[in-house]
Amino acid sequence: MSAIDRLLSVAQTYREATGLRTTALSWRLFGDSKKLGAIENGADIQVTRYERALQWF
Repeated sequence: MSAIDRLLSVAQTYREATGLRTTALSWRLFGDSKKLGAIENGADIQVTRYERALQWF
């Protein structure tokens, strides 16, 4: 499992537990409502953003 796959798995679990939409969680994680969806569709992120997102969880 790649680092991105782990991030997406944690995000999915969090969304299921909280009922948040992808855009709302993306805003909370990245300050960008479209970033998480873009990552789900194959976009990449910087290591720093990845680490901050996991620390947020």
